[in-house]
Amino acid sequence: MTYRSRTPGHSTGTLFYAFLLTVALLGGSPAIGQFQPYYEDGQGVAPVYEGWESNADGSYNMIFGYMNENWEEQLVVPVGPNNTFSPGPADRGQPTRFLPRRNRNIFKVRVPRDFGNGELVWTLITREGVTQKAYGSLRKDYVLEPITIMSESGTVAGGSQNGEDVQSNEPPVITVLGGNHYAVRTGEPLMLSVRVQDDNKPEPRRYRNAFDDDDTPEERLRKALRPPIRGTVNRVVGLYFGWSPYRGAGKVTFNPPQAKIWEDTRAFQNSPWSPYWEPPELPEDGIWTATVTFHQAGSYVLRGRADDGGLVADVEVTIDVTE
Repeated sequence: MTYRSRTPGHSTGTLFYAFLLTVALLGGSPAIGQFQPYYEDGQGVAPVYEGWESNADGSYNMIFGYMNENWEEQLVVPVGPNNTFSPGPADRGQPTRFLPRRNRNIFKVRVPRDFGNGELVWTLITREGVTQKAYGSLRKDYVLEPITIMSESGTVAGGSQNGEDVQSNEPPVITVLGGNHYAVRTGEPLMLSVRVQDDNKPEPRRYRNAFDDDDTPEERLRKALRPPIRGTVNRVVGLYFGWSPYRGAGKVTFNPPQAKIWEDTRAFQNSPWSPYWEPPELPEDGIWTATVTFHQAGSYVLRGRADDGGLVADVEVTIDVTE
């Protein structure tokens, strides 16, 4: 069974045209490149095989992500016939809660050194009658190097891949403070703290198309109301950490609001891919603290991701929530 988590007030299946809002408020005709409708909800999710990496012991990690066609709706699909791996165990650590839009390199499945020409299939059904599959293999053209990851996430835009700060970049290191398993009641805030260490690479890069000082209010509004046309390559580069729900169907709220790990390219969204976003101020002691509140009983897994603007590190905590 598929459950849906929507932002209140959004109607399922509605097709929104952001350019119509621009025209209605400001008059005139938008650029041709802005004629891009988008769905807030009502669409499905496609699993994605990102590629593989090798481990020191000779085994391999197959890396998967997904593309949620919605800009707002989060779909929840428990492990089972509609969210399964084959051959072997159905549960390979995949998410059961799917955040909006493109989510890259979300989880890894370790396979043995003798996997050879085998194939690992992730099957996902998020809309009735629509089955999507991602096929993982160890083909040579699927090898995933750090520079490839940084290129695909937008870090090395404009030929910056040759810089020493990019070539020598290492992913952040996260340490969870206080344990990885908790039990709380609904409505009871839980404090989570992690320490994030990084090599301060790559060099920070701000979004290059922010407001101009001499913009009129109308010009600022016009920029703010642009539809989601910004490309992945324009991301802001800078270290940040954010929690997000990975498994569990109920509403989850964070204080302060956590930066999005997904590619929200709309203006003024809390995402490194969003125009006018600024990285949060880094804590002097490297400890990031937030409180999370659950509004429905159940078992949850939260994913914490540290992103230095190029490479990422992930941790997970499990929370059992009772009434």
